[in-house]
Amino acid sequence: MSKKVSKIFRIIVLSVMMSALASFGSAASVSSRSLAAKSKSQKVAENQRARRRMNRLAKSRSVTPAAKITSMRRRRRHYYERFYTSSFAEDVAEGDVTAGEDPVVRQAAIDALGNMNGTVVAIEPTSGRILAMVNQKLALSSGAQPCSTIKVSVALAALSENLIDKDTPIVLGRRSRVNLTEAMARSNNAYFEALGRKLGFDKVSYYAHQFGLGEMAGYNIEGEHLGIYPDEEIPAKLGGVGKMCSYGEGVSMTPLQLGAMISAIANGGTLYYMQHPTTAEDVANFQPRVKRHLDIAPLIPEISDGMADAVLYGTARSVRSNFSEEPVLGKTGTCSRAGTRYGWFASYANTNVGRIVTVVFLQGGRPTFGPKAAELAGRMYRNLYEHNFFAGRPATNTADVQSVSAPQ
Repeated sequence: MSKKVSKIFRIIVLSVMMSALASFGSAASVSSRSLAAKSKSQKVAENQRARRRMNRLAKSRSVTPAAKITSMRRRRRHYYERFYTSSFAEDVAEGDVTAGEDPVVRQAAIDALGNMNGTVVAIEPTSGRILAMVNQKLALSSGAQPCSTIKVSVALAALSENLIDKDTPIVLGRRSRVNLTEAMARSNNAYFEALGRKLGFDKVSYYAHQFGLGEMAGYNIEGEHLGIYPDEEIPAKLGGVGKMCSYGEGVSMTPLQLGAMISAIANGGTLYYMQHPTTAEDVANFQPRVKRHLDIAPLIPEISDGMADAVLYGTARSVRSNFSEEPVLGKTGTCSRAGTRYGWFASYANTNVGRIVTVVFLQGGRPTFGPKAAELAGRMYRNLYEHNFFAGRPATNTADVQSVSAPQ
């Protein structure tokens, strides 16, 4: 009996142990699957958080100063402009006809120009007489884009239409308001684009022709070519009338045309034909010839402040590095086309004993720009001052001034 009980007991114990083992194995398998699922979800979450951190890091790095500089360099490389014309030349005055020129003025102009590839034209504004014209081949050519010197014509047009006065602010942005004086001094392109759009092409063109653009400036000057003023507004993709009024886009202006316009401002509103005496006899018999009288006398004080400030602190302040004894009023221009950069400066010395208008036009590469032309004009004024040119000038006999039609 005891053996049977012992056997039964062993069977029962064995059953219990097997049941317990089965239960433990089942529980262990469930637990391992849940742990595996939990580990996988944790890995996915961690990967997502890592990607988010990397994205934030990439964004933060993208706005670092180094990244900005790299981006700017890429943009500069993209818009890098190549020039194929030299800014320097030798013997630019070779072949000039000089017998009727003022020898003091001519020498001052030659010394100022030096070996730069350009021309200097000096004019007596009360008569239209060309006192000196260095590099006459270039001065009498069909001209070039006037760049920012076109702003003089646009300013006079806007003043003539009572669109502005020198203190009228034009809103150019949320916090930007600019008046004519500041815009002339700093050569603000956005300001003059806005003026051009307000005026419209027809008015801009009308006044430009009144001031002598698009027509011969000289009176029977051998070899003179005509500049170009378009008959219609340039296409919108080129900037339309706005770019015509800020950069002179689509316009070709000659140094003589610009000199005639600045002379009209200097003398109070008379647009003279430019005359270039070629002999001593021509000088002795010289008679000024009026193209037309411009109704700009009340407007000259409005534009003069901006031209004076351009020399005092604006784009033409390089004049004062060479000459500051007498007031100079002027306007610079810088632009480029087809691998050539242009530098303009038109000005007049406003002295107590008389005035002289000087137009400097340069062409070339990177050393060529408007402030460089202004610097050369300052050198010329310095040369004239040291030769007592401003000490006193004989007045031109204007008793026989003639108003004539354009020469055929």
